[in-house]
Formats: sequence, C-alpha cells, structure tokens
Amino acid sequence: MPRIKIYDLAMAVKRYFTEHPASVGETYGEHFRVASHFAKELVTAAMAAACHAILPSLFPSTASSKVRRLHAEITAGLRGKTHEDDITQEAEQTQPVA
Repeated sequence: MPRIKIYDLAMAVKRYFTEHPASVGETYGEHFRVASHFAKELVTAAMAAACHAILPSLFPSTASSKVRRLHAEITAGLRGKTHEDDITQEAEQTQPVA
C-alpha cells in the first residue's frame, strides 16, 4: 500500500510544477524562462521608478516604457519570445555567399 501513496505524492508534485505552465501552453522550463524574464524586467522598472521618485530628472520614462513593453509581449502572445531569440533566429538564417 505505501507504494500507491508514494506514487500519488510524486504525481501531486509533478502536477504542482506543470499544471499552470501547461495551462498557458508552456513546459516548466519555458515557463521558468518567461517568468524570470518578466521578473528581471519588473525589478529593473522598479529600481528606475525608485530612482525617479528621488530625482525626477533620472529615468523619466524607463519604468512606464518597460511596463508597456511587457504588456505588449504578454497580450500579443510573445510570452516566450525574447531579444535573444531574435538574435539566434537572425544568426540561423542562411547568409548569402559572397
């Protein structure tokens, strides 16, 4: 009987890590990458906003620009697409022979 409980526990742990990512069409790794990207951008925006609060001439539009860009990414379905993907895709394109 303990074997079934261990299996149930293992499946519950797996669901815990995969249910939400699957609901947005991502694997755990893809979701981790996207969420980490958003976290980094939001931390940067928060730091810029904090500096701007103290010295209004610093970073006058950085936070709002980042938030608008993140909103555009998430609503346009670009959740997993990052700038690094653009660079990789560009590098993978066939180059003309000189």
